[in-house]
Amino acid sequence: MGREGFSGKIDVSDPDKAIQIGDRIWWVGHLLPGDPFQCHVYLIENGDQSVLIDPGSKLTFQNTLRKIEDIIPFNHIRYFVCQHQDPDITGALPLIDQMISREDAVIVSHWRVIALLKHYGLDLKFVCVEELGWELDLGGRKLEFILTPYLHFAGAFCTFDRHSATLFSSDLFGGFTEEWQLVAKDESYFEAIRPFHEHYMPSREILYHGLTKLEKYPAKMIAPQHGSIIPEELISFMFAQLKNIDCGLYLLTQTSTDVLKLTKLNRILRKFMESMVTYKSFREIATECLTLVNEVIAVSKLEFYALDGHSSCLRFSSESMFRPIETVIPKEFYGLLGRSFDHWLDIYGHQVVYHCDVPHGEELPLCRLTVPLLEPDTKVFQSIAVFYLSSQVSPADEVVEILRQLSAPLNVAVERELIHRSLEKERQKFYERSIRDSMTNLYTRLYMRESVQRLFGINDRDPNATVGLISLDIDHFKRVNDTFGHRAGDEVIREVAGTILQETRESDIQVRLGGEEFAVFIASEPFEKIKAIAERIRAAVAAISFKGSMENYSFSLSAGVIIRQQNEDLNDALQRADTLLYQAKHRGRNRVCTELKECG
Repeated sequence: MGREGFSGKIDVSDPDKAIQIGDRIWWVGHLLPGDPFQCHVYLIENGDQSVLIDPGSKLTFQNTLRKIEDIIPFNHIRYFVCQHQDPDITGALPLIDQMISREDAVIVSHWRVIALLKHYGLDLKFVCVEELGWELDLGGRKLEFILTPYLHFAGAFCTFDRHSATLFSSDLFGGFTEEWQLVAKDESYFEAIRPFHEHYMPSREILYHGLTKLEKYPAKMIAPQHGSIIPEELISFMFAQLKNIDCGLYLLTQTSTDVLKLTKLNRILRKFMESMVTYKSFREIATECLTLVNEVIAVSKLEFYALDGHSSCLRFSSESMFRPIETVIPKEFYGLLGRSFDHWLDIYGHQVVYHCDVPHGEELPLCRLTVPLLEPDTKVFQSIAVFYLSSQVSPADEVVEILRQLSAPLNVAVERELIHRSLEKERQKFYERSIRDSMTNLYTRLYMRESVQRLFGINDRDPNATVGLISLDIDHFKRVNDTFGHRAGDEVIREVAGTILQETRESDIQVRLGGEEFAVFIASEPFEKIKAIAERIRAAVAAISFKGSMENYSFSLSAGVIIRQQNEDLNDALQRADTLLYQAKHRGRNRVCTELKECG
């Protein structure tokens, strides 16, 4: 085979021959039919100081040997660089050991790798990259070694040929390829890289650390041990994408070994966790969960049942946009919510339970997957998720695994919603206390000023949006306190306030101004109706009767009624109503006065 200079174009038309990929750099691996885990061997041609990087396995070595000898005599190889110890790159070492006759031939690797390779019982000598000072001088051509610990082995390293700017990246940047593709064509190759790294590398942090070290080297080509060679135009893209993937997929399950399934599981979990961070409402999170689970099995409805900490059960359903509805615990879950996970296992044997039954009056079976949502620390579950299936299909293992993995984050989402609901209830209580008079349950002056201003603003823009005001005061109230005591006076105030609430609407604003003084604001009603309301209140108060010492005492109140004028402020409106109220007092009390000179 000719040794003319490298043209820069890699000819991959015949993988049965050695393929030149750089200046005196050759791919001498072997294509194993049907193997998505293709392994590559690289030869750096350098006279009798040549280098074989990751020699390969026993399965491929005879073909690798044939390709090497088409370029140089095998005995010209002095250095056998093993970037980690797995048999796909070191399985050929015993065969090589039998062939090598030169005394200066050595295996170059990390000391952790050498500690394992020595068990091959080879005659070949070992040299640690640490002893070489992390570089190897080939007589004008220098190789630099870069430690990439735990990617995937504690002593794993990569090799950089500065002469050709080629990074021999070992397992990093490797991928699963269904079809032969020695050189990556475009960015889509990342989808071959993703599952390889997600299941093979231990964590995102460790991967990021290794990539950051490699990124400092001016590589124009990356030659991994698996998958496809990455040309210069794709290098920065692949670095950026790899920095953002999740790793350590085997931490997700101890049952599945299917890398593609694990990758799918990881993608769904990752997207769900992103939704937990991105979305604020439980409705958005639950909707995203339903969407993601539908990627692996058809789900028609999703429901949650949760104990809210106040002895009541809440139901969240996709049918009602996951709004909480108080309900009774369904009979199939009665006695389970609030119990331990061990109790659940004693009954069902599995965390994810598949039920298929025919409801009363129905013809078709209703199939569902039920999952207790566990609190990771206590293993107690206060909530349950129920996935109703669109058809009678038993769930695959990957579906069960996804639901099992979703259990903990879904529990967090439900707990967060329950806490939010509880806080909202408490906030509403405090708000009610701040705007309601504790004795009468009427609104306070503070709330009046806030809410009435909104009505006044509407009235200022629209003269038809009238605001009526009734000012009320209990007649001879001081006499009640003086005669029967302040406790009796408080009872009278409560009764009158209750009457005001009873004779007005929820949309009206009923206010205790102070002591025995009250006001009612009524929006968008004609004057005659407002006056009629005032008369009803007056008559109802006059009909109040008490038992005990006040049994024979009669009560009454006086009132003034106005329609607020546009652009009139609150104090002026109250003053006008009070003026009419005092007219009612002066004209004999127990009557309603208006600006129409009427005092009934």
